[in-house]
Amino acid sequence: MVAEDENNDEICQEMEVEDPFCLESSPLKLTFEDITSAAYKIKDGVIKTACTRSHLSSVVNMELYLKKDFVQYTGSFKERGACYALMMLSDEHKRNGVISASLGNHAQALCYHGKRLGVPVTVVMPTVAPIIKIEACRNFGATVIIQGFNMKESKHIALKLSKEKGIIYINGYDHPHIMAGQGTVGLEILEDVPDADAIVVPVGGGGLIAGVSLAVKTLKKNCKIIGVESDRVPSFTKAMEHGSPITVEGKSTLADGLAVPRVGCNAFATAAGLVDKMVSTSHLNPLSLLNKGPGYNTQSHSSSTTR
Repeated sequence: MVAEDENNDEICQEMEVEDPFCLESSPLKLTFEDITSAAYKIKDGVIKTACTRSHLSSVVNMELYLKKDFVQYTGSFKERGACYALMMLSDEHKRNGVISASLGNHAQALCYHGKRLGVPVTVVMPTVAPIIKIEACRNFGATVIIQGFNMKESKHIALKLSKEKGIIYINGYDHPHIMAGQGTVGLEILEDVPDADAIVVPVGGGGLIAGVSLAVKTLKKNCKIIGVESDRVPSFTKAMEHGSPITVEGKSTLADGLAVPRVGCNAFATAAGLVDKMVSTSHLNPLSLLNKGPGYNTQSHSSSTTR
């Protein structure tokens, strides 16, 4: 079912609803045990994707490996966290279902695994969400609400519905179980490329780099973690400069999955001391690298490994 957006002005005027799993006054730091638990739980639910040598190695004059999580069923690493978060629900919460807000990738992952695990899923998507991702969520049998001019408004609506209906809200990048699931990417990278010197991680809300940096630094402390974000929305860079998450007024970008104006408090608390370097890049740079690999269509936000 789809509800159309009608009252954006009223939404902005309402009091903010807090996410009990993501409180800036008391952020939750991930542990390595959280990640290994996630790896065990989701091993039969997601694909263990390849981390293979890129033909671009000769172009950049280094050994470059790409972690190909775009071959997951819904096309992104988001499945890892979504699968784990749903599996960790109590029986009562599984029956009641969950709700989230997303532009697309997290929504698709949650809806797919919700259908697979028998958990009812509601997703609130902003009016700017891609139609193809909206339809994908509907095809998985989820309740899809199209409301909110942007993610901030959609998130507020989802949190309000969560409180009213008594169902769990699952933040797409800052919920602890989401971060733990994403951290399994780091475990798999080191299995395939144990002598990696550095791992380059795309940064949006911070959940992926939080999980990956913790997993990698625990197992190989000398491996560098380099975060990359759009120079149009450098929210993690600004948070590191400020010492805590702050809201960044961003501009539209090709890499819409990275356009998060404020990084998650749990993600930042986990990753801040583990990230060696942040790099901001033009959103146009990925265009020259997209679709270069034979037989693959890459996303405009993906992770890579160098050695």
